[in-house]
Amino acid sequence: GRREKMNIQVVPEHKLSSVAPLKQCNVEKKEVELILVKDQNGVQYTRGDERETWGKKIDFLLSVIGFAVDLANVWRFPFLCYKNGGGAFLIPYILFLLIAGMPLFYMELALGQYNREGAATVWKICPVFKGVGYTVILIAFYVGFYYNVIIAWSIHYLFASMTNELPWLHCGNPWNTPNCTVPQPMNGSFLDNRTSYAKNKNTPAAEYYERGVLHLHESRGIGDLGPPRWELSLCLVAVVFILYFSLWKGVKSSGKVVYITATMPYIVLFVLLIRGITLPGAMDGIRAYLHIDLKMLNNPKVWIDAATQIFYSLGAGFGVLIAFASYNKFDNNCYRDALLTSTINCVTSFVSGFAIFSVLGYMAQKHGVRIEDVATEGPGLVFIIYPEAISTLPGSTFWAIVFFIMLLTLGIDSSMGGMEAVITGLADDFKILKKHRKLFTFATAFGTFLFALLCITNGGIYVLTLLDSYAAGTSILFGVLIEAIGVSWFYGVDRFSEDIERMMGFKPGLYWRLCWKFVSPTFLLVVVIASIVTSTGLTLDDYVFPPWSNVVGWGVALSSMLFVPVYAVYKFFSMPGTFKERIAYCVTPEHEHHLVKEGNIRQFTLKHWLAI
Repeated sequence: GRREKMNIQVVPEHKLSSVAPLKQCNVEKKEVELILVKDQNGVQYTRGDERETWGKKIDFLLSVIGFAVDLANVWRFPFLCYKNGGGAFLIPYILFLLIAGMPLFYMELALGQYNREGAATVWKICPVFKGVGYTVILIAFYVGFYYNVIIAWSIHYLFASMTNELPWLHCGNPWNTPNCTVPQPMNGSFLDNRTSYAKNKNTPAAEYYERGVLHLHESRGIGDLGPPRWELSLCLVAVVFILYFSLWKGVKSSGKVVYITATMPYIVLFVLLIRGITLPGAMDGIRAYLHIDLKMLNNPKVWIDAATQIFYSLGAGFGVLIAFASYNKFDNNCYRDALLTSTINCVTSFVSGFAIFSVLGYMAQKHGVRIEDVATEGPGLVFIIYPEAISTLPGSTFWAIVFFIMLLTLGIDSSMGGMEAVITGLADDFKILKKHRKLFTFATAFGTFLFALLCITNGGIYVLTLLDSYAAGTSILFGVLIEAIGVSWFYGVDRFSEDIERMMGFKPGLYWRLCWKFVSPTFLLVVVIASIVTSTGLTLDDYVFPPWSNVVGWGVALSSMLFVPVYAVYKFFSMPGTFKERIAYCVTPEHEHHLVKEGNIRQFTLKHWLAI
């Protein structure tokens, strides 16, 4: 028979001291969940939706890990750690993980799991803040435009690796310039003293990336894009296909795909790590990665780097964690999940540094240059330096193939997460989309594809850089700041803690409540201000972006952020009653709106604002 889920919530007259356990009764093959819920005001309200849940608990954990562990763990963290005082960088990094990263991660998981809604409709707890849900959904959509392009590059490289001789090993290919020089160990004399090895544009690997794959030389800048490259378009079609068929059946399909995409990077990373540390010069690289320079901690830039890295690495605030957690069982222990997954994410970043820097040490020794000459971050690391190092190893084809499989699987589940945030967020808000989930998933994937075509033109890397800097820069920090204030101040940390107690049977400790109410919002506010103050005009290597492109960038950033004030104003004017009643309706959870009529509004009491 068909299994039906009904959530019946019964609220007795007297206050329940303890949370009643979940009772599962099989009544005529129908599974009925009786959830006894205490509610402060003795209000009875039911959640009558039959929301699907994850097939197994591990599906959820792997999805969260797969989302949080992405390319930045490999190409950003090791370099930041190296540049900012090695082992000393771990001090601010771990501090920010504990006071802001984990609390926000925990908050999002609990919020999604208790309310069983996507990023927008979760704000039934404080209707005036629903705009921030649209903000993060739009940001997740923007990120999909360029993030999928990086996965497309990985697929391109993966297919290009399937030859006996890797195409970036020698000069003399159609895309090479006359200046192309195969690097020889000559104590760095073939470099002029101004450029570091990583910046050298005339190695076969650098020319393959910039001229063979991107065709960057055919563009004069962001104002001169040209048509999309057909090879990359095919790769992008492949990415969108994978995404669609991973997500079309919701968590039932995506929960199985992550068995591969979340575990594969670990297998490959382990293999590359073992290969890396057996190379000559590897120890020099690892020493450079871990050297401890405590003087660096006097530099505020180091602290800002640690703060932004922790924030982006965990991926709180994209609406993804809310969406994933909303498919959990009501009594799942999301506290343990938050601690586990955020720890795994940070350990992965740290360990990947060994796989990266052992190879960089080998490169430096091979070419007779210093580590800082080969150390770099971002696409330059994984598409130029690392492939070049791999091409000099015996069995280079094998190493290249596994490396690009790792990049592909690192990227794909993070992209799945972002798209799931968009789909769940909007489908929960507009029931018609929920009815036609497959069609809506296709529309979202196809929309992403169309915009991503801009990023695979000749000058596409400029569009990609622009989006990367502005689409999810200040705006995502702003979004999470508003979210944190909405939950811990307007909804109330005390009420949020009671919700958690209802799910798991215990209240969050004082530490978490203080972090939610004071520490995390302060942290986010400082980082938002720092990100605005330190924002300079965009550059890419020697190319300086024209002023109009920075205006476009801020336009993209504001387009998502404006949802917050615009929706708040709309909500205020759409409510009935006097000025005071309208405010009350805006900040009172939807199921308590009848209390406004009685004039019993807890946000208008000092007790509400002081509660922890």
